Amino acid sequence: MIREEATGNRALQTVHFSADLVVVGGGLSGTACAVTAARAGIKVILLQDRPVLGGNASSEVRLWVLGATSHMGNNNRWAREGGFIDELLLENLYRNPEGNPLIFDTIILEKVVAEGNITLLLNTAVYSVDKSDEETITSVTAFCSQNATQYTAAAPLFCDASGDGILGFLAGAAFRMGAEKKEEFGEKFAPSVAYGELLGHSIYFYTKDVGKPVRFVPPAYALQDITQIPRYRSFNAKDYGCKLWWIEYGGRLDTVHQSEAIKWELWKVVYGVWNYIKNSGKFPEAETMTLEWVGTIPGKRESRRFEGDYILTQQDIIEQRPHHDTVAFGGWSVDLHPADGVFSERPGCNQWHSKGIYSIPFRCLYSRNLKNLFLAGRTISASHVAFGSTRVMGTSAHVGQAVGMAAALCVQKDCTIRVLGRKEKIGELQQALLRTGHHLPNICLQDREDLVQKATVRATSVFQLRELPEGEEWFALADSAAQMLPVTKGKMPALSVPVQASEETTLRLQFRCSSKPYNHSPDTTLKTIDVPLKKGHQVIELAEDLEVCDDGYLYICFLKNKAVQLCYSERRVSGVLSLFNKTNAAVSNYGRQDPPEDIGVEAFEFWCPDRRPYGKNIAMKVQGNAFSFVAEAVRNGIFRPAVLPNAWVAKPEEEKPAITIDWSEPQTIRRLVLHFDTDFDHPLESVLMTHPETESPFCVAHFIICNDKHERVFEMRNNHQSVVAVHFDSPLTTRSLTLHLERKSENVPAALFGVRCYA
Repeated sequence: MIREEATGNRALQTVHFSADLVVVGGGLSGTACAVTAARAGIKVILLQDRPVLGGNASSEVRLWVLGATSHMGNNNRWAREGGFIDELLLENLYRNPEGNPLIFDTIILEKVVAEGNITLLLNTAVYSVDKSDEETITSVTAFCSQNATQYTAAAPLFCDASGDGILGFLAGAAFRMGAEKKEEFGEKFAPSVAYGELLGHSIYFYTKDVGKPVRFVPPAYALQDITQIPRYRSFNAKDYGCKLWWIEYGGRLDTVHQSEAIKWELWKVVYGVWNYIKNSGKFPEAETMTLEWVGTIPGKRESRRFEGDYILTQQDIIEQRPHHDTVAFGGWSVDLHPADGVFSERPGCNQWHSKGIYSIPFRCLYSRNLKNLFLAGRTISASHVAFGSTRVMGTSAHVGQAVGMAAALCVQKDCTIRVLGRKEKIGELQQALLRTGHHLPNICLQDREDLVQKATVRATSVFQLRELPEGEEWFALADSAAQMLPVTKGKMPALSVPVQASEETTLRLQFRCSSKPYNHSPDTTLKTIDVPLKKGHQVIELAEDLEVCDDGYLYICFLKNKAVQLCYSERRVSGVLSLFNKTNAAVSNYGRQDPPEDIGVEAFEFWCPDRRPYGKNIAMKVQGNAFSFVAEAVRNGIFRPAVLPNAWVAKPEEEKPAITIDWSEPQTIRRLVLHFDTDFDHPLESVLMTHPETESPFCVAHFIICNDKHERVFEMRNNHQSVVAVHFDSPLTTRSLTLHLERKSENVPAALFGVRCYA
């Protein structure tokens, strides 16, 4: 029994924690930061003001995770973010291909609680900051409403991943809110006051068909006049969840301090929309449907953005400017929304894409006036226009990973954030990130500790791209199609392509490449030819006198002709894709981007793959300078297709190929890291959208590792991850290691992006 006498004011129970890093905010950026730092060996306190992790991706909001892949609707091939966010999304695919947001909650939480270096405090909101001087935060104070406990968290380093930037705001970090004028950074796409300076919030709803008539009596506060929403005719009974992202409001208000008012307005809209669908009589299919869930907190897009030593701008994104301190990348469109949201007469968004992914520098990830404050998520140092791209969760999580690793290195090397960011130091951070599977454009891993770098590598077979054999399925050229072929410098290989024509016609072909070899926009036409076709089946021979100037991808483009059919090949190979000049309205892709004059954005075509289970290659034979997927690729330090496929691929007929690492002297090995192909082109949207499989068809699920005595030292089944780290219970001494891989299908040869060994 507890009994206390009457007294004056009482103090809350207070618990004190200390660690190496305090992360405020448990969305995907804060979670990625905390897990990355903890795995790198430092102690982390993760403070989250909600009962679940994931932020806008959680079951409280239910927005799908997207990043540079952009629903596969842009030219950013193999652009899914690597590292922890990749691991998380692949685990979600494996367990939750249906996209249940509740299951995604459990997967995020499981990843965090598995890390012994993380102290997780849920339902705990930061409200106070202590500083030792104007530039240094020493601790934060937070309150948990569920256990009536106050917490203090002290550390030498802090990260604000809170979305609204509560930590940076309280600590006095310089910040911005709203849109800059065009003149400040020369950003031609900077919005006018009429368009609006802030993006609003959204609330979603889920519906369910219960198989019997269901009544709906709307609450009194529901919007009565649905015609107040200019796009009300776009509503239907089938769309729900974040497909209704454009139910947005609040861009004319203070998106921090008026967030509750914005929420109420969104509730009015949501219940008014459902009343319209249920009771207007225009949707008879809704008779047996019920409203299953409505969000209780809004998904926020924009509020404070803090100033770092560099402010990312529109030009950084569109021009893909290189930065010496690149630690992350983005690739979502510059995506701005009208401030009036759902009540606007304008389209719900205004999206303009760049031709490829862009770099995010380390100088954007810390406060310019607080020497121990990192920034992650949507609070990073970017203009309003650049923020239109960096704000999405895949990119935010990728940035969070960079911050987590940076914090670990600052602690381990006893240096400040700015010292770590110096030109002579930043390479350490970049290399540490690459070791985790984190991808950085145009930077490869150069790991002197990797024992594979001083070994010889041999394989039982090597696939040469001499044929994508004919299958049984043909498709009409209702849209232009292309086959991406990796080629090496020299004479272009000759091609034989089976076609069918329903009448005599002329097929126009173009041979294209990208103006930037690290991009995958086929924006440079090398040659155009017209091929006369007779009616019926035939094989066209393409032996063009073209010199390939550099290693890279060649695009064989078959321009639209409804009288012509091409044949699909069932063979799928890592780093080889077919593309189509189609539309994807979800990301403002209408086959071609033609921006208005003088907004600082380029015009170009979109050539995108079909989403699985479609997206087969185009059948053809390759003669002459055919590309070889050599074993040496596994140690080139790039673990996904980029300029080239960067993979060793075995011959398709080999069911259990092997690759062997040989050393001249015995090596003592404690750890082995393998990099597999999990199809980095697939966005792996976390909720709502379903996926046709639970693992990538390219990923090796079953493999065995043997020593120089042909003894089995490790075996794994059911792998579905990009990166697999093998830790031997006791050090392994051997002159060689052989990896036996089992292919999944005769149509998909086994592949490996990388193998690394450490003493």
